[in-house]
Amino acid sequence: MGAYGHIKESIESEYQNRDSALKSKLINWRKEPSVVRVLRPTNVARARELGYKAKQGVVVVRVRIRKGKRKREKPRGGRKPSKNGRFFAYATSLQSMAEGRVSRKFMNCEVLNSYYVGEDGTYRFYEAILLDRDHPAVAKDKDYKNVVRQRGRAFRALTSSGKKHRGL
Repeated sequence: MGAYGHIKESIESEYQNRDSALKSKLINWRKEPSVVRVLRPTNVARARELGYKAKQGVVVVRVRIRKGKRKREKPRGGRKPSKNGRFFAYATSLQSMAEGRVSRKFMNCEVLNSYYVGEDGTYRFYEAILLDRDHPAVAKDKDYKNVVRQRGRAFRALTSSGKKHRGL
């Protein structure tokens, strides 16, 4: 088994055992803003699988998204009890919502992909890999050339999390 295999195993065991290192990370992440740029990916093996390269123009961002369903306002006036639901599930996954949030925050970048990093009782954390559209290192890279041309990938479900909801 190579180095990335060992990295994968250690991260999986960290998730399963609810390691103290992971708990302390989650406590710190909870105190940070909801969208934070990070220097390097938390799970390097997963990021590399999804297309991350350690080069200029490639940015990694951690996103915090609130778990649970959407709560609707209490209706005023008379309503049928059967139509009086207050909690509704979102039409998209939390991961695709996180990608959209990142893409609104970093307008000059395009979302390549994202992956799960951790969760606590209230929040779920994802890391998104972004490509700077105007950076010459990204424009010359043959792997990223077509991705940079696709504007608004996260909103049109062209990332891996969005494809699950398009029936592909």
